[in-house]
Amino acid sequence: MRAVVIEEFGGPEVLQVAEVEEPRAGEGEVLIEVSRAGVNFADTHTREDSYVSRYGLPLTPGNEVVGTTGDGRRVVAMLAGTGGYAERAVAPGHTVFEVPEGLEDGPALALLIQGLTAWHLLRTSAHLREGESVVVHSASGGTGGLALQLARIFGAGRVIVTASSAEKRERALEAGADAAVDGGAENLKDALIEANEGEPVDVVLEMAGGRVFAQSLEALAPFGRVVAYGVASREQVAVPQGRLMKHSRAVVGFWLGHCLGRRDMMAEPLAELFALAADGRLKPTVGETYALSDVRRLHEDLQARRTSGKLQVDPAR
Repeated sequence: MRAVVIEEFGGPEVLQVAEVEEPRAGEGEVLIEVSRAGVNFADTHTREDSYVSRYGLPLTPGNEVVGTTGDGRRVVAMLAGTGGYAERAVAPGHTVFEVPEGLEDGPALALLIQGLTAWHLLRTSAHLREGESVVVHSASGGTGGLALQLARIFGAGRVIVTASSAEKRERALEAGADAAVDGGAENLKDALIEANEGEPVDVVLEMAGGRVFAQSLEALAPFGRVVAYGVASREQVAVPQGRLMKHSRAVVGFWLGHCLGRRDMMAEPLAELFALAADGRLKPTVGETYALSDVRRLHEDLQARRTSGKLQVDPAR
């Protein structure tokens, strides 16, 4: 079968399409004929060997797929870290979920890793309370776009987003944000407070790291929380505990991998997400579908911030 293979870590140039041996499902596993593989920014970290989890070589990137099982069920599935960019993939049985009738591939994939991440950022990590202000960085991305909508659905007060272009900020406003800020603003702290009508903010969902993380932390109100779920800038930030104490602020980390193996942390939130999508209250943004043979351009576009919405790989092309 055809799959993307990485034989050495590095930039997009290490992504190769090759013929590989078909995977076999073991006990408790499910073999899936992949119709679409989902793409996440974390895939670029896997390619570089700079993610939370580390993998041996060779490897096939991709952690989520939608497709059909041998008994004809249409499912979405989270894989055991890798293997998604391929014509067929094997997933642990407890991370396989049937797709409701009428839900297309793109939205189904968007609601799996990115939807579950957005849900847990707000519910599990931030413990969002009704009326609290929320900042969603990179709101044009798959997770950010869903977090924006869910914050509103979950009762947030003022919802502020950041995005890298005027066009993306305008789309976020149309999707329900109260204010949109340039994430590259020199004084991001002041820009966020100004967007919150002059008040410090309660919750920030942050995946860039570096300057964005540091200034977001400074924009917090007492008892405010920054939830960190990525380091897209590759810049780590040290946080002095004295400053957290002085301002009664909190920094919370979140990684969806810790929900794997806990069916209650996946099945119940996913059922809510599917229901919200079915009644039209939640509208996943589906981005471009790339051919398997065009995976290098995909990673280049993703890392250069030229994409929006849920990105997919079509293994048949």
